[in-house]
Amino acid sequence: MGGVLNVLTLVLSFLIFFPILWMILTSFKTEADAVAFPPAILFVPTFDNWFNAVQNSPYVDHLVNTLIITFAATLAAVALGFIAAYGLAFYGGKRANGTLMWMMGTRMLPPVGVIVPLYAIFKALGIFDTHFGLILLYTAINLPLVIWMLRSFMLDLPYETMEASRIDGASISQELGLVVLPLTLPGLMATMLLCFIFTWNEFFLAFNLTVTRAAPLSVYIASFKTSEGLFWAKMSAAATLTIAPVILAGWVAQNQLVRGLTAGAIK
Repeated sequence: MGGVLNVLTLVLSFLIFFPILWMILTSFKTEADAVAFPPAILFVPTFDNWFNAVQNSPYVDHLVNTLIITFAATLAAVALGFIAAYGLAFYGGKRANGTLMWMMGTRMLPPVGVIVPLYAIFKALGIFDTHFGLILLYTAINLPLVIWMLRSFMLDLPYETMEASRIDGASISQELGLVVLPLTLPGLMATMLLCFIFTWNEFFLAFNLTVTRAAPLSVYIASFKTSEGLFWAKMSAAATLTIAPVILAGWVAQNQLVRGLTAGAIK
């Protein structure tokens, strides 16, 4: 039975990874090989697509936009969510669960349902196609997830430890910084990584609320679909460059991610 499960796991892993593998292979093909049918399995690799994606395009500008927006939105969401989760975990009262359900309900709202009012608000406030506008929006989008996850981690903390700190005269800020923060650090890092990935990968809102000044990499990838056609090879090279930091971050932090997501599962 164990061998069958191992084989099924390998097959499933390959099926999940295959689109990424095919995208990487396509990035080394010419445009003719990229659209050939049947697909070209054997081909002469070329680095022209990678050169064009970086050197002959505004890739660096979009990368800078993505880094600014992603890091700022992630840090803001985690900072605000950490305080809100603490309040809901220990001072939430009977309505804490209802508040959490309401917040998660807003997180599940389809973006297409709010894009028109968001566009109007961004235009009216003068934050259309700005870093601040997307940072504000992504912070609000990630807050329900941050609060939900961090509250669950805090509820599993040994309450006696916090009681001892209060008896010793610790203020709320000291309790947050010296007791709660170190104990929830694995869960905090996992939450930060998830927010980072969600913000980095978001496309629909960025595509509709930016033009050039604040457009992230997800919008840059879409620019390879033009009136002349869809340039599969160049788009694959740009997409590979875009997902590489996220894959690398997930691979480096996989142990911390698993530890954080399973924190408190067994008391």
